[in-house]
Amino acid sequence: MKYELPQALVGRCEEETYRRWLDRKAAAHKRRDRGRGNSSASKEAYKIAIHTAVQRDGLLDAYTGRPLRWDLIGKYDNETSKLRGRHYKHELGDLPTVDHVGNGLGPPDFRICAWRTNDAKNDLSYAEFVELCKAVVAHAG
Repeated sequence: MKYELPQALVGRCEEETYRRWLDRKAAAHKRRDRGRGNSSASKEAYKIAIHTAVQRDGLLDAYTGRPLRWDLIGKYDNETSKLRGRHYKHELGDLPTVDHVGNGLGPPDFRICAWRTNDAKNDLSYAEFVELCKAVVAHAG
């Protein structure tokens, strides 16, 4: 099978759930990058790059080193999110998600991180994100 469940995820999520997650993430990032002007973006190339990132980053957030909750993939519910708002989002904070390395205009390059990390990082480069984190820590004393 082309996109087998990475060994590190065995027992943490179902293979079919992983494949659906991979397909949805690749489609979403391809759509976004096409909208930004990357006419060469292809779903298959994105699936390969995301799957490679999962194999490399595995169980830990690529930026924080904290554990990811692979058991949460495929569980997000839009209606529950609307009803519960930030409390629901907080509960899913360790949900694995895909972060672009770069601006999405070149070949696909991704890291796997928690939803809360990706939300905090937003469109910052890695270096910009690290500087922001340092400023937060310095300000917090």
